[in-house]
Amino acid sequence: MSLPPADVSRPGHSRRWVLSAMAAMPAMPATATTAAAAAAALGMLSGEASASTQTWPERPVTLVVPFPAGGTTDVLARALADKLQVSLGQPVIVESKPGAGATLGAEYVAKAKPDGYTLLIGAVHHTIASSVYKKLSYDFQKDLVPITGIALVPNVLVTNAAATPTKSVAELVALVKAQPGRWSYGSNGNGTAQHLIGTQFQNQTGTEILHVPYKGSGPMATDLLGGQIQMSFDTITPVLPHIKAGKLRALAVTTAKRSSALPDVPTLQEAGLKGFDIGTWFAVLAPAATPKEVVNRLNADMVKIIQSPDFRKRMEEIGAEPTGGTQAQVAQQIRDETAKFARLVKAANVQID
Repeated sequence: MSLPPADVSRPGHSRRWVLSAMAAMPAMPATATTAAAAAAALGMLSGEASASTQTWPERPVTLVVPFPAGGTTDVLARALADKLQVSLGQPVIVESKPGAGATLGAEYVAKAKPDGYTLLIGAVHHTIASSVYKKLSYDFQKDLVPITGIALVPNVLVTNAAATPTKSVAELVALVKAQPGRWSYGSNGNGTAQHLIGTQFQNQTGTEILHVPYKGSGPMATDLLGGQIQMSFDTITPVLPHIKAGKLRALAVTTAKRSSALPDVPTLQEAGLKGFDIGTWFAVLAPAATPKEVVNRLNADMVKIIQSPDFRKRMEEIGAEPTGGTQAQVAQQIRDETAKFARLVKAANVQID
């Protein structure tokens, strides 16, 4: 029996091909016919899916950034996109979908078609959101599959240099306690790393500082420089130029180790906040049902880019430490940090409807 050729010039040709092939089969008993037809249909569709992954990508790939342009997530996405589009031979588009502490962008990708054309620049914020938000329409661990890590970026406590005279964490704590209700800090949104760091900072110092959530680092930095808020715990990348220009003063980094971008700035642990170790990592994820072949291709291409001298140099310029790594390593990190932040969120009593 010969099968009719697929009409590849029109939409829906695969279904017509399968139906034509079934019609051309010789008569069989009902049960046998049903089983044979099902097997034939599955085989043809499986073959088509395999062919599709072999030719992927055939059109532009989109990296979804769950924050506005100008922040660390956006900078990392664009640095990766510049190299990845060369590797894939297709344009790589960076698209911002900010809001709700980075959960709107994650939800969008989790519900996107799992074909490898829509990817998420995920971050530590998403492991925190799993505990902070009572109602999420997606499961970060089940509905998204990790591809690879991009970088780890320390957070840094900065103050407006002109509006805040303090030059150390101890001086800042004393000032805040002496003037209760006057001080505020900004974050990238409710349930983000900056929010949790600020809450943890208050708990360990016995201070009360008003939390002001923003949609991202860009608008937050504008208000910090303008004096509308007095401090932030943002990642180093967006505030580093302002620190170098003397407009913002870096008092401490939030990770256990000092940052190579700010080697003279102490850690919060060195400033007396024992056990303080929270940084912001970034990774690439895809919808959970994305073909394994596509995920493997993306992992191989991205790891090669992230480990390249050019990319590492770019990361050094913005205060980031490139990571890369396997899918399994990122998945384990997400599991570990989801559990870790669940404990911190509970202890800090942070909850958002």
